[in-house]
Amino acid sequence: MTPEPLNALLNVIDVEATCWEGPPPAGQVSEIIEIGVCVLDLRTLERVERRSLLVRPERSQVSAFCTALTSLTPEAVAAGLTFPEACGVLRREYRSDSRPWASWGDYDRRQFQRQVGQAPYPFGARHTNAKAVYAAAFGLPRPGMAQALVHAGLPLVGTHHRGGDDAWNIAALIAHLVRRGHWPAAAAAVPRGH
Repeated sequence: MTPEPLNALLNVIDVEATCWEGPPPAGQVSEIIEIGVCVLDLRTLERVERRSLLVRPERSQVSAFCTALTSLTPEAVAAGLTFPEACGVLRREYRSDSRPWASWGDYDRRQFQRQVGQAPYPFGARHTNAKAVYAAAFGLPRPGMAQALVHAGLPLVGTHHRGGDDAWNIAALIAHLVRRGHWPAAAAAVPRGH
């Protein structure tokens, strides 16, 4: 493996988790059922890879509410990876333990931290909350991803609340921030007019 330039690539992560219309049923907890990954090249601002890893829950079931929100069915996630296997893919294929990463808000980071008993935490310390950066850059209350896309004049690609599609869209918002000089890790790496 050739070393990549410092901060050249950014992993954009979006997770979907088991959820219910009300509180979780007795004995169930919210668990990651999909990890969306989009690799953004911070030099070219191109989204160079997009992937969705389905993850099999161990302590919860995919509810009808969750399927309606995400389009993920119990059968689809039952065929997914275990959480430790998915974390291994992130480390091996996306260098998640050394590459900087971002998510829209802190929910995704916190969800991984809640599940670390099942597998080692797959990420390094360099996390950026893209929602907070976007809100500060444009003086907005913290917008949802879809609202930020409208604000930025960017299309919502794919299905909202699917990890791979949401990671792709979040990467477009990060590229929008970089172009305007608002992305903290990229300010020195990318020319302002790019």
